[in-house]
Amino acid sequence: MRDRQSILSIVPPRPDPAHAPFDPTAMEIAAQLLDFILHVDLHLTQFVQAYGSWVYALLFAIIFVETGVVVMPFLPGDSLLFVVGALCGVGLMSLPLTLALLVAAAVLGNQTNYTIGRAVGPRVFGWEQSRWFNKRAFDRTHAFYEKYGGITLVAARFMPFVRTFAPFVAGVALMTRRKFTLFDVTGGALWVCSITIAGYLFGNIPWVKAHLSHIVWAMILIPGLLILYGAWRSRGAARVAGAAGR
Repeated sequence: MRDRQSILSIVPPRPDPAHAPFDPTAMEIAAQLLDFILHVDLHLTQFVQAYGSWVYALLFAIIFVETGVVVMPFLPGDSLLFVVGALCGVGLMSLPLTLALLVAAAVLGNQTNYTIGRAVGPRVFGWEQSRWFNKRAFDRTHAFYEKYGGITLVAARFMPFVRTFAPFVAGVALMTRRKFTLFDVTGGALWVCSITIAGYLFGNIPWVKAHLSHIVWAMILIPGLLILYGAWRSRGAARVAGAAGR
């Protein structure tokens, strides 16, 4: 039987917050957010030990807000799911209950984000005479999401920042609700289950625990670098096509 306390060995002891000065500045808030992201394992373990089952409500809220509020793309996603799986692996949380709640949070979050975008879309569509609205670009976005929106929504689940904006853009582009819901559920289930189960299976391996901070950084940076590389390639291809068309 796995030791319930083994998860505590993931990170070294943290300084006593009672002796740390509190400076409610933007820099301090950013530092606290970064600390939460990089040491989410420690914070969640302490929360479970202090508040028990309330951790499920906390996790539901984090995943819902990250996927459902377009201005909150910086909340932890992949690393959070991995650590939650590790906590399930040592018996601090229930894996079936965690998977069910977090899939529901991911799906409902995207539905909320899509609904907000769809409410904005018709208003934007009416700005045809505005210099701020590019009708041609809007039509292209709508056509793209109708044709490739499904795979875009599923792939976006595994990309920080992109997963927050993709459902909003799908709503603005007036992607049909039925098609959006199909790929919303599919992508949400794949994202939550794959990363959480990976944490459950591998999160308590000694090597993984010893290098967890590096793994968290990799989960944050690698998808972002891939997005930047893809954008750079697309921009280069567009330039080449534009030059050839002259």
